[in-house]
Amino acid sequence: MRSLFLIFALISSGAHASGLKIEITGDGANGVVTIDLFEETAPLHAERITTLAREGAYNGVVFHRVIDGFMAQTGDVEFGKIGEDIAMAGRGGSALPDLPAEFSDLPYDRGVVGMARSQNPDSANSQFFIMFAEGYFLNGQYTVVGKVTSGMDIVDTVKRGKGQNGAVLGKPDMMNKVTTTP
Repeated sequence: MRSLFLIFALISSGAHASGLKIEITGDGANGVVTIDLFEETAPLHAERITTLAREGAYNGVVFHRVIDGFMAQTGDVEFGKIGEDIAMAGRGGSALPDLPAEFSDLPYDRGVVGMARSQNPDSANSQFFIMFAEGYFLNGQYTVVGKVTSGMDIVDTVKRGKGQNGAVLGKPDMMNKVTTTP
């Protein structure tokens, strides 16, 4: 009976919730950001990010598109690795198939993490973005996959893009190491 109670307590306490710990380095940002992933709201997208993080695919991936007052985008594991030609960063994904949209009623507030995609709503793969400020025009248009729980001050210092559509010129800040958290 006691073991049954412990199992129920663990399940109801959110012990299965997962998140990310992102160590960011660069000329702008240096520090740790933690993100709570919303498995109940966007299970496929949360699982994808978790899988790529566990594989180490996000390690060394740059913030390729950063728009002041809007968001910082990263996660292109195909073309966004530091030390490689990152001219195509933002155009790739992973070797895994694209995901169907998991839209919700969660608003795009400051610190919300959304999945990047092309014009096709079912094209999210590995890229994600973190909101600097509210962006309610995105509500119901892009999958909300999580929220920053600590380190938003670090996100605020990510090197801003000066190129077309927020492209970061020169040496972008990067996710040096990304690990999963329970």
